[in-house]
Amino acid sequence: VDGPAGPVRLDLAVQAEPALRIVGERLSQNGQILLGTALRDPGRRSVQAAWFTGGAIGVTRAPLPDDRLGTALLPLRVAGATAGQRQVLAAAEQVVVALRSVFRCDPRPDRMRAPVAPGEGRLSEDCANLADVLRRTRHECGTRHALLTAAARTGCAGPVAGLDVRDRADGLLAAVLDRGPGRPATELSRLGSGELRFLALALVLLTGPGVLAVDPAAELPAARQVLTVLADGLDRGLDRRQGDELLRLALLSCGRGHIRLTAVVGEGTAATARGLADVVVVDLTA
Repeated sequence: VDGPAGPVRLDLAVQAEPALRIVGERLSQNGQILLGTALRDPGRRSVQAAWFTGGAIGVTRAPLPDDRLGTALLPLRVAGATAGQRQVLAAAEQVVVALRSVFRCDPRPDRMRAPVAPGEGRLSEDCANLADVLRRTRHECGTRHALLTAAARTGCAGPVAGLDVRDRADGLLAAVLDRGPGRPATELSRLGSGELRFLALALVLLTGPGVLAVDPAAELPAARQVLTVLADGLDRGLDRRQGDELLRLALLSCGRGHIRLTAVVGEGTAATARGLADVVVVDLTA
């Protein structure tokens, strides 16, 4: 994580079985370890932690819980009385702000098909309230809604003239694809799972913190906040054309400087991404 404190690195070791726990953590800067934790006794629900203090003491040691990120707990433990402690606090704050500015997105088509109640128009992580958010973007941001409609022509089968939201008699909202003059509209509930995932992910890439259900970092002015979208299986259930279109939208949005995308993809999408500028591909099978 880069920022006012300079480049800071956070490494984690996580144990998944029999229970999820953090068994090791290292916060470092320029090769210096600012915080290190390790699981010494598997029978205890704590790790032994040591953080840089500076001055006569050098290092402070204490147990920390194994179900919380030690970096996030440092402001509760470190007073900031020495230059070393202030360095630790600055590095920890920089990492925590970055982690808070993450929107974990995993669209669930099975939850996106049902009509939804009107709300505040902030997209949930499973994108179940897609219709409510589309109603908001259609009225508040015509440019981005037009970009989403253009993307839908690539990611959805059949002609697409627009994306609209209808009020049902029961007070709920249902999103529809406008098929153009003389053609009946198609409710999103009738689309395939891949089409629904594509529309949700495209919407995420074209919007920002004000539309996504994420807590913005109040420590930073709005102009300097960068949202990171985290998608495990970005191209899951998508065909090659849909995956390539999401990459195009990601490059468009990331190029504006207010969004970053970290995603796990299949080999097909990765092959396309390798030929694009400003994209880093890490081969997890190597």
